[in-house]
Amino acid sequence: MNQAQQLRDGIQALGLDIDEAKQAKLLDYAALLQKWNKTYNLTALRDPAQTVSHHLLDSLTLLPYIKHAQTMLDVGSGGGQPGIPTAICRPDLDITLLDANTKKTAFLQQAVIELGLKNVRVISGRVEAAADCRADVITSRAFAELADFVNWTEHLLKDGGYWAAMKGVYPQEEIDKLPESVAVESRSIARSPTQCRTPYRHHPQKDRLKTTQAYRITVQSSHPHLTRQQST
Repeated sequence: MNQAQQLRDGIQALGLDIDEAKQAKLLDYAALLQKWNKTYNLTALRDPAQTVSHHLLDSLTLLPYIKHAQTMLDVGSGGGQPGIPTAICRPDLDITLLDANTKKTAFLQQAVIELGLKNVRVISGRVEAAADCRADVITSRAFAELADFVNWTEHLLKDGGYWAAMKGVYPQEEIDKLPESVAVESRSIARSPTQCRTPYRHHPQKDRLKTTQAYRITVQSSHPHLTRQQST
């Protein structure tokens, strides 16, 4: 099966509506990732089929969780997942890609230019470098443990914003370590023939002490055997 057919089948299995032009651009991004990976070591995956399943389709599982968002921050974006596939499918969504690795942000900048993604900006640096960024949704693919992810990025959420965290397996131990001000709103598992990951989401509500803003967090996981170590 070629990449185009694999992508079409996976999109159908996920129940998404993505037109052919966007699918073509997703494949262009996959080609860029494979090309630059030879020099910059963006991902341990070398098989083109895994690029579709583990990077493209995996990233697209985020889309149902950000339907009403207008701004998104992808922390620890690495090779651009889930930010770039999301940007391709949601040109109306303003997306910031953040990563501390300068080689990876050089790739991200080039990908944004070559793919014509006018809705994306790239920041090179740690979370502190995004001090001027405020987002409706903050996402990452296993950037850090959930408690650290929340603590490091809470100040970057807009009022009413939430986190959408993507993990390879359901992180119950990490959820147990979250502060009381953070509530897990939904927990979901992606079901597709391509073995994609899925998001978990956290949104705002009043906390028990009514002293700080609480958030809801959407936590997304995939099949238990597909771990983050296997896909990065």
